Amino acid sequence: MENLNPNTNMQDFRNSPLSVGDWFVTLLITFIPIVNVIMYFVWAFSDSTNHSKRNFAKAALLWVAIGIVLYTIFFMIMGVAFFGRMINN
Repeated sequence: MENLNPNTNMQDFRNSPLSVGDWFVTLLITFIPIVNVIMYFVWAFSDSTNHSKRNFAKAALLWVAIGIVLYTIFFMIMGVAFFGRMINN
C-alpha cells in the first residue's frame, strides 16, 4: 500500500545522512563572515533542516557565543589595564 503521508519524504530527508557535496556547500557557506552566523540560526531553528546539520549549527552557535564572551572579557581586561596605566602616568 502506498504511503499517503506527505510528510514522510520530509522526515526521510531530515533523517538521511548528508552527502559530501552537502557538507562541502555547508562548510563553504560557513567561511563567509556574518552570513555564517545567520545561516547557523536558520539551520539550527528550521524544522526542515537535516538533523545532522541542525545539531552542527547549534554546536557552532555555542562556539560563537563562547567566542563572544571570551572576546568581551579579554577586551575588558585590556581596557582596564590600558586606562589604569594612563591614570597612573
